[in-house]
Amino acid sequence: MKNLIILLIVVIILTIAAGLFVYPLFSAPFDFLAKYSPWRLGLDLIGGTHLIYEVDLSSIDQSDRDSAMEGLRDVMERRVNIFGVSEPQVAIAKEGGFYRLVIELAGVKNPQEAINQIGRTAFLEFRETMEIPAGENKEAQVAYVQTELTGRYLIKAEAIIGQSLNQPQIALTFNAEGAKMFEEITGRNVGKQLAIFIDSEPISAPRVNEKIIGGKAVITGVSSEEAKNLANLLNAGALPAPIKLVSQQLIGPSLGEESLKKAIFAGAIGVLSVMAFMIVYYRLFGFFASLALLIYTVLTLAIFKLTSMTMTLSGIAGFILSIGMAVDANILIFERTKEEIKKGVSKISAIEEGFRRAWPSIRDSNVSTIITAVILYKFTSSFVQGFALTLLIGVLISMFSAIMITRTILRIFIK
Repeated sequence: MKNLIILLIVVIILTIAAGLFVYPLFSAPFDFLAKYSPWRLGLDLIGGTHLIYEVDLSSIDQSDRDSAMEGLRDVMERRVNIFGVSEPQVAIAKEGGFYRLVIELAGVKNPQEAINQIGRTAFLEFRETMEIPAGENKEAQVAYVQTELTGRYLIKAEAIIGQSLNQPQIALTFNAEGAKMFEEITGRNVGKQLAIFIDSEPISAPRVNEKIIGGKAVITGVSSEEAKNLANLLNAGALPAPIKLVSQQLIGPSLGEESLKKAIFAGAIGVLSVMAFMIVYYRLFGFFASLALLIYTVLTLAIFKLTSMTMTLSGIAGFILSIGMAVDANILIFERTKEEIKKGVSKISAIEEGFRRAWPSIRDSNVSTIITAVILYKFTSSFVQGFALTLLIGVLISMFSAIMITRTILRIFIK
């Protein structure tokens, strides 16, 4: 009994701290969390810029277009992240024979700056490394020297499995002109690193083991995922495909603020309605379940904020849905408990038996929801992923809330 009381006190203290973090009434004891203080809101809540670019792939082979678009999307994501937006979304859209990039920048105040930055074709270049000797007050540094070898001379980059060592590699193929440049560059940099840059940012710096003749080379020492990502970036940098802005839409913050107010209002009404139903129908049990529901709601919101998760309308919908599922677990437990009480079992024994018999149903229903949420997150994009993620986290915490928090409260107060 003593351990249960200590556990409940810890949960209450944690909930109060989480509540002040979610909605700080004052900042004094929580200054160390200041970097997490602002909520990250998506395009549909704070407004921003919606851009659609059309990509000209007429000079790219049909079989290489999908991988080229993936690489170009990766480069675009790197570019939009420099704006520090809450939830940059870069998606590939294909309509008939046309390829498009759909870019959403939440909270961007100057869309023209974004357009200027995004509108450039990905620029790939190879640079030599040069060590700058240490001075009196400076340490030795490595600088990069530009060369004439750029993405325009790269025919293709491909993630492969090496035949000799059976390890992931990246195979590079240059055209005739690029092969000559590559031979000269590698010849004078044996034993040194040759840096690869995309949009003036280094993405890899493999070491040159020997002079490379013929315009074919491999990059080793990478994982399968790294090989795939780097190959996509290299192909994007070598892509002679201009992108053209075909649509621009500025979403005002007033629309987002109104949506946010409605979402918060709907969530509050939903929680209060569920709590009222539980108290009216289950009386004392319902009161304890409502207390557990408040704890669940506060802790879940604190986790959302602590992890800097971007909240969108769809994400809020997933969270509200998880609230209903949290209560659903309590209903299963209470109904089982009532059945035991009708048999003449004592309340303490009835509660324990109610939890024991309800657990398989709670486990199976939540596991099926978790599987669905994982599939949605894995195979969808944009706002559907936000819905799936908040639902997944909410369901996981609701299982803890129903089994641990509600059970602890009932054990203490019923006794």
